[in-house]
Amino acid sequence: MTRSTRARRTGEAMSAKQPLVDVRNLSIQFGQGETAVEAVKGVSFHIAKGEIVALVGESGSGKTLSALSIMQLLPPAARLPAGEILFGDTDLAKAPEAKLRDIRGDKISIVFQEPMTSLNPLHTIEKQVGEIMKLHHGLDDVTARVRVIELLKKVGLADPEKRLGAYPHQLSGGQRQRVMIAMALANEPDLLIADEPTTALDVTIQAQILELLKALQRETGMAMLLITHDLGIVRRMADRVYVMNAGEVVEEGATEDVFKAPQHAYTRHLLSAEPKGQPPVVAPGAPVVLETEDLRVWFPIKRGLLQKTVDHVKAVDGLTLKLRAGETIAVVGESGSGKTTLGLALLRLISSHGPIAYVGQRIDAFNSKQMRPLRRQMQVVFQDPYGSLSPRLSVGQIIEEGLTIQNKELSAEQRRERVGQALREVGLRAEDQDRYPHEFSGGQRQRIAIARAMVLEPKFVLLDEPTSALDMSVQAQIVDLLRDLQKRHGLAYLFISHDLKVVRALSNYIVVLKNGKVVEEGPAAEVFANPREAYTKALLAAAFDLAVVNRAAVAT
Repeated sequence: MTRSTRARRTGEAMSAKQPLVDVRNLSIQFGQGETAVEAVKGVSFHIAKGEIVALVGESGSGKTLSALSIMQLLPPAARLPAGEILFGDTDLAKAPEAKLRDIRGDKISIVFQEPMTSLNPLHTIEKQVGEIMKLHHGLDDVTARVRVIELLKKVGLADPEKRLGAYPHQLSGGQRQRVMIAMALANEPDLLIADEPTTALDVTIQAQILELLKALQRETGMAMLLITHDLGIVRRMADRVYVMNAGEVVEEGATEDVFKAPQHAYTRHLLSAEPKGQPPVVAPGAPVVLETEDLRVWFPIKRGLLQKTVDHVKAVDGLTLKLRAGETIAVVGESGSGKTTLGLALLRLISSHGPIAYVGQRIDAFNSKQMRPLRRQMQVVFQDPYGSLSPRLSVGQIIEEGLTIQNKELSAEQRRERVGQALREVGLRAEDQDRYPHEFSGGQRQRIAIARAMVLEPKFVLLDEPTSALDMSVQAQIVDLLRDLQKRHGLAYLFISHDLKVVRALSNYIVVLKNGKVVEEGPAAEVFANPREAYTKALLAAAFDLAVVNRAAVAT
């Protein structure tokens, strides 16, 4: 974007509405002196009353730090060498802690990305939502309880009276996020900061939460600062957008202007960052790697003094599938549908009923000792590359752990060579094995997790939401990598996901689960083109309602 275009767009918006928050020339550094790292570099943005503004960019762009600076919730190591954050007559960058405590949760509230880690696991929902009102407005218990119920109803939580005594672990992801929104709205703030509020949620729940936020914003007239890497969400929600890259604002303007005529190459890159391509074609007569028939995983519900079984939670109920070499079967559905339980059962990590055959051999009765030789051939890549890699081990130690157990005949030098080869295969350098996970980006960490699985040369890989924690452009890179590895080694993938855009790019066959039962299945192209069941149609509508705006923007 040219300076004149940026100034024109900014001037038009500024003249239309008086800023509620005005961030000017903000810089954020970590460390001091020659070792200082400038994470945010001279960023300026403003938010008017009643306006929705989006900060967009990939991980590490500085968008979350810029937003957290408004409430002065930056990490202890961060400092602000320059900049103003004007909220009315107050410069929040220089405000005393007592003043900030008055503003936080009252005038400015925040909804974080992951509600499970944001809510206190030791406190009930009533206590957590009511606490903020008691603190800022001195409400008594009875009045606070009435207000809590009112808020929970407003955010669409079913049977709020029954939820008051519940703890966070007793709620689903979508329910926890609704509680977080209720907390943020408790004192009717002037500004709500929403930091990736739907990233950790299923696609249908994402759509519900976005509609809820939009409706509440219209109803209350509050301003909203939306932090996201998903431009589909931005176009659906925001009035104006600021695009950030490497700590700087590279483009800004009215949302439709930016989408229809993106000026900066990075903005165009974000708009086009969606998993593309087709899954590899399964070779005729490809051998069956894994199959099961009428698989059931039921968890008993026990009651009474003697803990008598009175019912069962039917996590997986009568599922049949056959997975061939070089094929990807996607298992899709909302949280609680049984996707991950199915994967764990097929890996023999939890008990199940029904035959499971691996390369023609029945393994459903195998104990852990009998399964151990097969573990090298059956690997898993987890959802969160931050949590699945030990921060105490080097990358080399993480990847070679399986070799140490499964290939005891290898010398230390041979293991190091195999680790280096695995890293090169996933697009990293062999010398990266001497570094630690915190030195890598999210996408690089997921490549390390994939290398850990591939170093043992498996035949079957369980992919448990391997891209959901990543930026969209990094998702596309990981999908391309997984396809390439599958073609090269004839791998069989069981791909667990709620992201249907990724499923379409990677999967040959789709199984749709709901409450443990298969509601629809078939070749991926057929299911996407002609879904038969209402539940499948709802999943597709929720996913591609957002995706279509990305494709329209790129086409423009």
